[in-house]
Amino acid sequence: MSEQVVVAPSSASSRIKPPSSVRAATVWWVTAVAAGAVEAVGRVAVSAADGEALSSLMVGIGVRVTIYGAVLLVVAAFWRGYRSARIALALGLGIVGMLSLVIEPLSWLADGNSLGDALGSADLALALVIAVRAVHIAAVVVACVLMFRPESNRYFALARRASGRSASGTAASVGAASGGAASGGDASVRSAR
Repeated sequence: MSEQVVVAPSSASSRIKPPSSVRAATVWWVTAVAAGAVEAVGRVAVSAADGEALSSLMVGIGVRVTIYGAVLLVVAAFWRGYRSARIALALGLGIVGMLSLVIEPLSWLADGNSLGDALGSADLALALVIAVRAVHIAAVVVACVLMFRPESNRYFALARRASGRSASGTAASVGAASGGAASGGDASVRSAR
């Protein structure tokens, strides 16, 4: 099945429609951010219940909101075809972020703790933390795979070529890059092979 690349009418704001792999990766990145937010809320709730000062919790919340907002801006740039956003997501969340997600449980296991014992005595809070962390990890892995699929690679290559063209040449250059000729200012659909 061949993915279609849609080229909008030639104008200063014309954009190439992201392929399904990029759209799905975007959804998975947003899912990862949402899972991180849910986990953060859970940690704040536990810390507050344990009597931690509200002022220190607010600083942590502010830092996380800033980070999540920045990540969502990078995800939006990824959606629009910015290669630098794809690289930032791969390095920042795919590698560094993934390490931060797995180091804590791996360190805990390395300290001699038993996963079987922990799961056997798990309460609802631990079960929720494990479930949210699993969703978070899965979302990052799936998003990383999707954003480097062949149709995603073609999309980023076409978006880069299109961004360097004048408003009148955008549709023609993108049409030529995808294997066909675009016609003037009309919308054109070309098969990305």
